[in-house]
Amino acid sequence: METLKTINNFLWGIPMPALLFGVHIYFTFHLKGVQKHVFKAIKLSVTPEKHGEGDISSFATLSHTLAATIGTGNIVGISTAIALGGAGAVFWCWLTGVLGMATSYAETFLAILYRRKTEDGTYIGGPMYALEYGLNKKWLAVIFCFCTLIASYGVGCSTQARAVTETAHTLWGLSECFVGMIIAVIVGLVILGGVKSIGSLCSKLVPTMALFYIIGCIWILIINLPYVIPSFTLIIRSAFLPAKLPAAVVGGFIGSTIRSASRYGIARGLFTNEAGLGSAAIAASSAKTSTPDRQALITMSATFWDTVVMCGITGLVIVSNLLKNPSSAQGYSFAELTTAAFKAIPYGEQILGISLILFAIATLIGWSYFGEKAVEYLFGKSSINTYRLCYTIMIFVGSVMSLELVWETTDLVNACMAIPNLICLLLLRHQIMPYSNRNNP
Repeated sequence: METLKTINNFLWGIPMPALLFGVHIYFTFHLKGVQKHVFKAIKLSVTPEKHGEGDISSFATLSHTLAATIGTGNIVGISTAIALGGAGAVFWCWLTGVLGMATSYAETFLAILYRRKTEDGTYIGGPMYALEYGLNKKWLAVIFCFCTLIASYGVGCSTQARAVTETAHTLWGLSECFVGMIIAVIVGLVILGGVKSIGSLCSKLVPTMALFYIIGCIWILIINLPYVIPSFTLIIRSAFLPAKLPAAVVGGFIGSTIRSASRYGIARGLFTNEAGLGSAAIAASSAKTSTPDRQALITMSATFWDTVVMCGITGLVIVSNLLKNPSSAQGYSFAELTTAAFKAIPYGEQILGISLILFAIATLIGWSYFGEKAVEYLFGKSSINTYRLCYTIMIFVGSVMSLELVWETTDLVNACMAIPNLICLLLLRHQIMPYSNRNNP
């Protein structure tokens, strides 16, 4: 644990934030501020593509991406970031989402550009194919796929499974082993159906669970209305100045330095929106689309929904609650500040618990596909069933693991996965074109 913390404190101290922000900012300018088309992207996501080639609709791939990204990072991740980095961590997480939309667009553009049609007629793509066929660096593609495979067991599996079992045990006293087995069976049955089964389920599950959670958050913000503006002010000020929440009252665990705010805000921002990891590009490769920029724009909107909206509103709920009731977090761990905030409304803990479980299950299903495509690239289609079995077993194992160990491992694997993908984006940057309305009426 100490070794992992040492490595992560170095990687996420300066190198990874600088690399990610550098890439995010570069593509924001290179793509002429593609973020300004976010509402166009939302419209396109629900507009059927009549002439495109692919396996599933753009909305289904967007839902798949959101299923994989809207998970415990939006609840537990933001809570932990605020506890360790202070209120300013919310600003850095939010900024990671705003700028990360450009990077998400770029990696999806390349994924569509270099995707391949397999012998059975399905489409497959992602950073590994851009690395192999765009850069002629198959060895780097192999490294990326190994990192993706490991990440699928960490960010996609263990953190989510542990969140489900811990929540079910805390709220309803259910056995963690029993819940872990039930979740493993449910997810295992879904992923056996392949990408179409996953896309169909995610299209129904994601909008429902997101709306359910947002309604709860808005309810809390209405109750905390006098503290909403002060919360905005504190979040922004704490991102650049050593301002902090009333730490002495809430137990002294709230961070206060700019470095800790940016370190945990950016790390948790990447964890939840995955812009720069390349995972969203894997899902987007199966979309029915006629041009790379159309699907790239649609996939970009996932980062907006996940980080700018979901993480932003979660951070505001937590900070406003701590300003209104500084002692309300006493007795709660780092990961439970959101729980303390939801106690302000009737059945708040149950609403949050159900939301977290739904988020986590969706992420488990979404990330299984990313790992599956990595395995297919490395070992061929014959290894997919073995991977699915191992993934299902890992859901149970992750459900009883130490959450702190899982989080630290996830931060390290995310960095290892992001580096080859970011190298690919920078070296192939001239092939990535800004969105064109002419091509996408």
